[in-house]
Amino acid sequence: MLRVALVGQPNSGKSTLFNAIAGYRAIASNFPGTTVELLRGRALVGARPAEVVDLPGTYSLLAGDPAEELARDYLLSGEVDVVVNVVDASLLGRSLELTLELTELGLPMVVCLNMMDEARRKGIHIDAVKLSEVLGVPVVETVAVRGVGLKELLAAILEARVPNAPRYSADVERALAALVERLAPAAGNSKFPPRYLAELLLSGGEPPSGAELPDLSAEVEAARREIQVGRGEDPALVIAAERHAMALRIFEDVARVTHAERSFRERIDSLLMHRILGYPVMVLVLLALFYGVFKVGGILEGFLLPPLDSFTAAVEGMVPGPIGKVLSGALQGLWAGIGIVLPYLLPFLFFLAFLEDVGYLPRIGFLVDGLMHKIGLHGKSVIPFLLGYGCSVPAVLATRILEDERDRLVTAALAVMIPCAARTVVIFGLVGRYVGPWIAFSLYLLNIFIIAIAGTLLRKFLPGMGPGLIMEIPPYRLPSFRAVLLKVWLRLRGFITVAWPTLIAASAFFSLIEVLGWTRFLNTLLLPVTWPLGLPAEVGVPLVFGILRKELSLIMLGQALGTVDFGAALTGAAMVVFTVFVIFYVPCLATVAALWRELGRRKTLLVVAGTVGVAMAVGLLIRAILWLF
Repeated sequence: MLRVALVGQPNSGKSTLFNAIAGYRAIASNFPGTTVELLRGRALVGARPAEVVDLPGTYSLLAGDPAEELARDYLLSGEVDVVVNVVDASLLGRSLELTLELTELGLPMVVCLNMMDEARRKGIHIDAVKLSEVLGVPVVETVAVRGVGLKELLAAILEARVPNAPRYSADVERALAALVERLAPAAGNSKFPPRYLAELLLSGGEPPSGAELPDLSAEVEAARREIQVGRGEDPALVIAAERHAMALRIFEDVARVTHAERSFRERIDSLLMHRILGYPVMVLVLLALFYGVFKVGGILEGFLLPPLDSFTAAVEGMVPGPIGKVLSGALQGLWAGIGIVLPYLLPFLFFLAFLEDVGYLPRIGFLVDGLMHKIGLHGKSVIPFLLGYGCSVPAVLATRILEDERDRLVTAALAVMIPCAARTVVIFGLVGRYVGPWIAFSLYLLNIFIIAIAGTLLRKFLPGMGPGLIMEIPPYRLPSFRAVLLKVWLRLRGFITVAWPTLIAASAFFSLIEVLGWTRFLNTLLLPVTWPLGLPAEVGVPLVFGILRKELSLIMLGQALGTVDFGAALTGAAMVVFTVFVIFYVPCLATVAALWRELGRRKTLLVVAGTVGVAMAVGLLIRAILWLF
């Protein structure tokens, strides 16, 4: 099987290309570091089966962060037959620096000039044939988001060639040749290219794990000292500067730039990313998103739920006794997925995918970055926070891109309190529908305020300041309706295949323990939580089930109260307090497992205990405020 690795800088369209070639399995987001794991897919290249691997976006092979290290280690694993270097054609001069690094690996390569439409819009005209001659590899022009050039790219993969390695100045080449001569015997029996290893050592980098090299410390130090004395700079800076100059020289040789007028999209950015006006615009956009979710969800729920409830009641009447109760519970779980969860989940995922693909979410990240500074977090923490509005699991996994252990802990602890899509269902299905959409939206503002306070407190207990982030701001694009729907389906598939069966099984189990009389005992055990919050005792068991999946807390609430007309069974204050507690308390089991994997047992237990404490404190505060007013 042919093994193809997709390599490129962040926001080069690499994941979009992967989705187009291997099927829609990777979420294409405009955030550096979104892909923190290897994504594998299958495709036919010509008539030959191939495994396509989407590597994390990387600016360099020097492995400056965990994502770059993962990309480098896979390329050096010996498992790669062909490298497809995905290049943002509109940023060709900068992107070629990574291309030149890849040529050092000695692997067959194809250069994919992606986003050619954006390059032409900027007035950049590239001679792909000439670039192919310079690099010594096939060069293909594509627009991956529209499927342009994909057939040509697949054909070029079968014709991939080992590229021409760059030639540095005489003193650097002399130092590299001396090191390669010493490394060649050891590298001959390994998967590591000797020239790449020599360049890595000369730049002061650490050799990859598994590289069994002779002791060259004296030779490396002598070579570095010779360059430093001759140039007056560190060899790493010398090599980087020469590579940068080579990339720009190649760009000047193969590209022609014509004058481009300031576009309408650039004028929009002067408003949307304004240091003052950008924030009210952001609030209005998010308000429109959540109001749209509420309106669409309310209409769908009102249309779907009544006939489904009538059918459940009819089934329970036909099958009396405990079996009928359990069957009725299972049906309630099934219908709840259709009538309560999907009406709010579908429009939320659709609007979220639209904002991603149009290019506005990274601009939100840019605006929110300033707020991150206020709570002692920098740049890259924005990414897990924004991902958290979709699902807490990828939000926790995205903390891998943070180099500092303190930043990973603080970011993960705060990100799991972001209202994910499942909590959004509870917010709009309960507060939005029965109390009001503006109150539901205010809970999101409250959430941001509480997270800011929690972050400030954590900064005092865990002092330090993480690194900043240079964020790639992508151009605005008109989203492909098909791509948006496929992205919605990819995220919805997790609910259908995992959450929905859990809803049905848990709903049936809840009916069983009701029949057995266990719910009263369990609710009594949870009185220390429900009684101070002013909630009915029956709410205890739904909160426990909510740890499995957050949607379950709402579904089980309907069963516990004996009706899904929550307005008839709960006061508005109780609904708000219940929802606030659900937003902040223990994340779902899948998120806890991700925390355990990323942070370890002790820190995961601290995060879980902290969320319960925050949920109780905020719930009590909201209850007191509502009582006063």
